[in-house]
Amino acid sequence: MNTTPAIVTQAGAARLPRLPLLSLCLVYVLAGFVGRSGWKFADMGALGYMAELAWGDANWWHPTLAGIPSAQGALLPYWLGAWMLQWGASGLEAQWLARVPFMLALGAALAAQWYGTYYLARSPRAQPVAFAFGGEATSTDYARAIADGGLLALIACLGLAPMAHETSPELIQLAFVALFLSGVSAIPWRTQRGCVAIAISLLGLSISGAPTLALIFGSGAMVFELYQLWLAPENSSGRYRATAGLIVLLLSTLACAAGATALDLWRWKLDSPLHLASPLQGYTELLLWFTWPAWPLAVWTLWVWRRQLWSIHASRHLALPLLVLIAVLAATWLMHSSEQTLLLALPAMASLAAFALPTLKRQVASLIDWFTLLFFSGWGLVLWVHFIAMFTGIPPNPASNIERLAPGFAGQFSWLGLVVAGVCTVAWGLLVHWRVGQHRGAVWRSLVLPAGGIAWCWTLMMSMGISLFDYTQSYDRWATLVAQQVNGSGCVRSEQLNIGEIAALRWIGKLPVSAPTLSNNCPWMLIAPGPNQTLPAQIDSTQWIAKALVLHPADSNIGTWVLQRR
Repeated sequence: MNTTPAIVTQAGAARLPRLPLLSLCLVYVLAGFVGRSGWKFADMGALGYMAELAWGDANWWHPTLAGIPSAQGALLPYWLGAWMLQWGASGLEAQWLARVPFMLALGAALAAQWYGTYYLARSPRAQPVAFAFGGEATSTDYARAIADGGLLALIACLGLAPMAHETSPELIQLAFVALFLSGVSAIPWRTQRGCVAIAISLLGLSISGAPTLALIFGSGAMVFELYQLWLAPENSSGRYRATAGLIVLLLSTLACAAGATALDLWRWKLDSPLHLASPLQGYTELLLWFTWPAWPLAVWTLWVWRRQLWSIHASRHLALPLLVLIAVLAATWLMHSSEQTLLLALPAMASLAAFALPTLKRQVASLIDWFTLLFFSGWGLVLWVHFIAMFTGIPPNPASNIERLAPGFAGQFSWLGLVVAGVCTVAWGLLVHWRVGQHRGAVWRSLVLPAGGIAWCWTLMMSMGISLFDYTQSYDRWATLVAQQVNGSGCVRSEQLNIGEIAALRWIGKLPVSAPTLSNNCPWMLIAPGPNQTLPAQIDSTQWIAKALVLHPADSNIGTWVLQRR
């Protein structure tokens, strides 16, 4: 017996209009990728590896940056960016080419999220209550409405906006995780399509720096399909479909293990058990804000659907997202890799969150709407006030705050940025008006304003505020200042600089920076400052002359001493 808590009428399963939904996705994908410089550490570091491959300075099977191998063991993300760079010039203007595959990956992740949630909602045990006299939502319409909610839940997650707009391996991994969920969800309905998606996603995850997760996903899904095979009656279509999925999962998992071993992609990233208890509070805080507002809805889903969760008849729409979610949360905790790994939990959490929507009471949905409206409208107003102060100096308090956070910053006004920000602000107002006046009973109604609000505020920051963020988050100005100090010829030795800093110095500063083991006789050395910006004690003053200390104009944690050999 299907004891479902979902009560949805045919009117409640109304589709979200396609044009507004597609427009929201397009704006969300473009904002943050177009018109900016490479940002600190992960973004700039990945661009550095891509540039080394594109310009023939590194081995394609073992990417390096200034002789330093990638700590992630990723290949495919760097290949994609390098192939795009080879089509363009070798200067800074080629950065946007390297971002094209990552923009497509984010778009693919959003599409896979919709289809994955759709097929999960088609599961028999996910269907709403059948009314005695009819009028309940049809299976297809119900699944579409839930899929719309799952897509909106993913976009609304606070942690997705900054992390999903970087040219980092984690974004490619996110797309493959969403594709994997889509594939295993589609097995009972589109078996061939689902099997292809499973094979591509697991192999893609493996060569994108996450072979361990690929093995866990594949093994967990195999156990689930074995259970489905045991439950299915003899000579049924469900049995044949489960068998096909099981075979593909087995072959793909074995191929992942063999490929990762052959290409040396395994990386031991686990922390010592003695260190796992110390960051508990920080991990919890990160989990709460990074996955908001999906996590409270996901928790509510597990509660209201708990009878199906523990039933002998496994509920596909709960078990598969929960498998991915538990694996990623455990990896985030054990590897202590914070946002980078936690990003991969968002598709599964958003899918679970979608199944809370048909169980919410009208009062709760209204509370979410009002909270979201006040929260994002308030933040949008704060952003507009600071942007006006950035260019006019009025009001004085926001202007002084900007000066304090970004000393020496001079705002670069852009009419295009103003138009984009203005259009998006008008669109936010129209969205609020449309949501209040229409579709009050639609399943996805509670997530329209959260998704639209985060997209609006993110677009404001990436249009009107792009020059400020480039000043504070990029290495451009700092790398240029360092290059001005190194005015001689010869190689440059780096000490204790991170990958992003080295990439910026090589790409932006045009300095031939090398790893310490490869540059013992260089006439120049760049070394990270010691405590209180002092010269590190290990420097031999009989061999090196301290020429200058160059700090990032807006971040004192980024800096280097420029030393010249005597």
